[in-house]
Amino acid sequence: MTDSKNINNPVGQGGGQRKRLSRAERQNNGPHRNADRQNAADQKAELVRKMREKAGAAEGAEQAGDAPAQS
Repeated sequence: MTDSKNINNPVGQGGGQRKRLSRAERQNNGPHRNADRQNAADQKAELVRKMREKAGAAEGAEQAGDAPAQS
């Protein structure tokens, strides 16, 4: 029985079997990253929407406040 210590040789006690990684996964750019990017884009869109709503509400209140003062 061989007691392999080399990570590239899965025989024995070395490293066991390893999943073959695609080039994108080796560069930490696998399918899991696409999901993370989509989540980040969704969060950004939600934040932009909230900021626009807030700006619109502030603008509406400002216009309503100015109208009686000018009369």
